[in-house]
Amino acid sequence: MRFGVFEADLVSGELRKNGTLIRLQEQPFQILALLLERPGELVTRDDLRSKLWRADTFVDFDHSLNTAVNKLREALGDAASNPRFVQTVARRGYRFIAPVQESMKPCATLPENPTAANTVAIAENPPTAQILHPELQVPIPRRGLTRGLFLLIQVMYLIFYLEGLFHWQGVYQIAAAFLPGWASTAVIVAVLITAGIGIPLRCYLISAVAFDHRRFGEKFGRIFPFLLAMDQLWAVAPFLLAGRIGFGAAFAATAALLYVPFSERTLVRLAYPASLA
Repeated sequence: MRFGVFEADLVSGELRKNGTLIRLQEQPFQILALLLERPGELVTRDDLRSKLWRADTFVDFDHSLNTAVNKLREALGDAASNPRFVQTVARRGYRFIAPVQESMKPCATLPENPTAANTVAIAENPPTAQILHPELQVPIPRRGLTRGLFLLIQVMYLIFYLEGLFHWQGVYQIAAAFLPGWASTAVIVAVLITAGIGIPLRCYLISAVAFDHRRFGEKFGRIFPFLLAMDQLWAVAPFLLAGRIGFGAAFAATAALLYVPFSERTLVRLAYPASLA
């Protein structure tokens, strides 16, 4: 069963995320299997009781079930308050709300013609491109690619900040050439303040993605409005070089930089789809 970036093998009892095996205990996996077998349907707590525990088993059912569901959500990066996979139906049970794709079983006999054989091979091993992102509805790329692109963007901004700090006097002279005194002073103050804030912020983003922090998507969603405002401010920086590179090139560079923070958000959503709202 495939859902989002996850794949659950109901035979072997294994859960994988982008091909990487995730450790999940037996009871949480049994809950997941029952939910996957009935996607979109309510699975009652009584159904789960009969599935996980025998009638003669003495156990604190409510506590044990809640613990197992929490472990399942932790493995999926899901949250009860904002569910993307497992939805809680108060006092009744749970419902699996994400689209589920079931792998086809291999045929018992080989087809007689090559075309049919290719069809069977594709059915048994569907290409990764057919697995769609649960929110963006686009084929899911390799996480190494999305994380690598995100890291390159952070390094680019770090270089911007360092250049702005190392050559702040030159920035002031350029701004003073076409702006009044108070405006050029405001520009250099904005450069110094945002660069001073941006350096530790970019270092945090780099370290979080480099160590693949599991809840990074959620944290990025919280700081994105501030990050967007700061990046939009730095997007006008190419106009300081308009005298050297020309107005057209400065305008094109600014237009590209205006889009970069939105591409950052998209990359994070692709790499951490279960976390970011």
